[in-house]
Amino acid sequence: MNDPKSASANAEQSEAWNGATGVKWVRFQDRLDRMLAPFSDALLAAAAIKPGERVLDIGCGCGATTIEAAKFAGASGKTLGIDLSAPMTARARERAAELKSPAQFAVADAFNHDFGKDSFDLLISRFGVMFFDDPVGAFTNLRRALTPQGRMVFVCWRQLSENAWITTPMRVARPLIPPVPPADPYAPGPGAFAEQERVTNILQKAGFKNVTHTPIDLQVRVGVNLDEALEQSLEIGPLARLIADLDDTIKANVRQAVRGELAKHLTTDGGVMLDSATWVVKADV
Repeated sequence: MNDPKSASANAEQSEAWNGATGVKWVRFQDRLDRMLAPFSDALLAAAAIKPGERVLDIGCGCGATTIEAAKFAGASGKTLGIDLSAPMTARARERAAELKSPAQFAVADAFNHDFGKDSFDLLISRFGVMFFDDPVGAFTNLRRALTPQGRMVFVCWRQLSENAWITTPMRVARPLIPPVPPADPYAPGPGAFAEQERVTNILQKAGFKNVTHTPIDLQVRVGVNLDEALEQSLEIGPLARLIADLDDTIKANVRQAVRGELAKHLTTDGGVMLDSATWVVKADV
């Protein structure tokens, strides 16, 4: 299962999430958890975790969903969050200790980590599964970790064109930056699981059945004020990567343009709100 292609791609993901990207996500943890909380709620509602269940959280990041899942599983259950990012996993452990949560965490790769056969009743993920270079291989490995009655629930983004929180900053920035080659829509990243049919085929090839997709459309608060929304738009996500190595003049122009656009979405209660579109995907072993 350790083919060179996947090992190489996973190394690239590991390098990013153990480097500047992972450090930024730790720094922005509070804001990101606040922004993504509605999706955590939708995920956990769909998962319907029962006391005593053993739960595996894929791409757990700084641990928010794992810690919440542990509350439902209770003292008789087990909840393990895994992530490629050592900085984020370390923060997750700190939070669990601060909250006296039984949630456990490990730095691990879903593609090749040995979870043990039939070790979990439920697999969950909040935006953590779209980064698999070999999704069939990763989900096949994860399925082995589930019991014969096991199930999986995850949240992923739909088409990026439906997610204004991503496209709005990008749209105003693109005329100000050098041309960017078209991205592979299926490359590991936020939009990789946008197509319902593709995801269903991936999961069926990995041995899952009864795959369902439920659309959820929400407005997300990208910042409690304009300054916070601007910083997050320029520091996290696709635009941050595109402008990282540009000169200060271009960055200043992008900053001004994005600020002006985000100001149009500043609501009366002080938050910058933009549309989002996701799938809640469910499948059985």
